[in-house]
Amino acid sequence: MKSGGICILTSDFSNVSRIAFEKQIGITLEAKRLHSVYQAETCVHLKNHLYDRCMQTRLPLRLHPRPFLKWAGGKGQLIQQYIPHFPKQFSTYYEPFLGGGAVFFHLLPSRSRLMDINPELVNVYCCVRDHVESLIACLNDHRDRHCADYYYQVRASMHESAVERAARLIYLNKTCFNGLYRENSKGLFNVPIGRYKNPTICDVELLYATSAALRSTYIELNSFEAVLQEANSSQDFVYLDPPYHPISATSKFTAYNRYAFTEADQIRLRDTFVKLAERGVNVMLSNSDCPFVRDLYQDFTIYTIVASRAINSNAEKRGKITEVLVTSY
Repeated sequence: MKSGGICILTSDFSNVSRIAFEKQIGITLEAKRLHSVYQAETCVHLKNHLYDRCMQTRLPLRLHPRPFLKWAGGKGQLIQQYIPHFPKQFSTYYEPFLGGGAVFFHLLPSRSRLMDINPELVNVYCCVRDHVESLIACLNDHRDRHCADYYYQVRASMHESAVERAARLIYLNKTCFNGLYRENSKGLFNVPIGRYKNPTICDVELLYATSAALRSTYIELNSFEAVLQEANSSQDFVYLDPPYHPISATSKFTAYNRYAFTEADQIRLRDTFVKLAERGVNVMLSNSDCPFVRDLYQDFTIYTIVASRAINSNAEKRGKITEVLVTSY
């Protein structure tokens, strides 16, 4: 039985007492409590749920959830740079561009509303939250049958049930080239198979952990402007992570699905940011570091973030790049 930071690994739960388990995760709870009282409450609920799940399944347990999908523009590697800029306290968290959900899984807010316009992405989050065991069963089937022929068979298929669709998305995400989710103009997944010797198609303990984290979260299919119907006070925190504005004439590909995000959309998003800020809402936004974006948000605080360009067909072009982080507070 070992404990390290916020990652708790236990291989045999037959002789693990509740007290011992509580002692193992005490450091984690204290760290979360110091960050935010709201997050501490969520962590307690998550701890209880995961302990019960672990005792039922006798599976190893990683307490802290993390993104279960690789997503273009995912923020997992940038969280440490974001932490100083999160609001100190808030009651409800909103994320209208859900993607991989790295910020949500880091904060673990007690009340949250997650949105996206991609119906397949929204569906997979709902299935992880509501039907995780059925989802795991489907993923295990994909894992057992995985090969190049099977990959392209699944890629070309259309499933009717929500769980089957969710398992298909996760399977393709874990086995496709560079972990990239991309659709053509008709909404069909079109990424070739990746070169993985042993891809992790079904991470059971991670799916259980993320299911617990999402348990009380409201997830909906909607555009970013819908947040204006809900967030209205300083007790609300809205994080906006849109498709980035192109930084040059040769990088105008801004969508990995059928929904392009245009310059006009960026302006609509700025207007939404302004309206929220005028209400006293804590708003934070990520975007590319370019004159257009800096001009849009010149009336707000802009921080420079150093990121790595992780998704590119040419490995030599996966270098360092700057982004901006904009806050209204």
